[in-house]
Amino acid sequence: MSNDDTLGAGGTPKSGTPENDPLKTVLLVDDVEPVPVGPGIVRRRLTSTEHARAWLIDFAPGSRWPEVDLHHAEERYYVLSGEVIEGEERHPAGSYVVFAPGSRHRPRSESGARMLGITLSGG
Repeated sequence: MSNDDTLGAGGTPKSGTPENDPLKTVLLVDDVEPVPVGPGIVRRRLTSTEHARAWLIDFAPGSRWPEVDLHHAEERYYVLSGEVIEGEERHPAGSYVVFAPGSRHRPRSESGARMLGITLSGG
């Protein structure tokens, strides 16, 4: 069977193929509709489960999160490109940042950035 026969739209496996595993989800991030969060910031909500939520956020140069973000559960993000600034701390591409429950922050970027984030479910 060729890939054309087993892959659906966006390269994800069609139902009934050996690649279709009910315990795995595959998503092409660029196929997810970006939703504006504030001026110059868009979020793509990725697949969520009862255990965690995931998202991809793009910051345009000079953008700032519109409000202070308070965490009720642990949140983590990985800076894929650019630089994210938290207060006086600068987190360049390759930085992995973890916020404990009860923490708060208001990220911004002077140069633009893309981050992949995960919020763990409280439990």
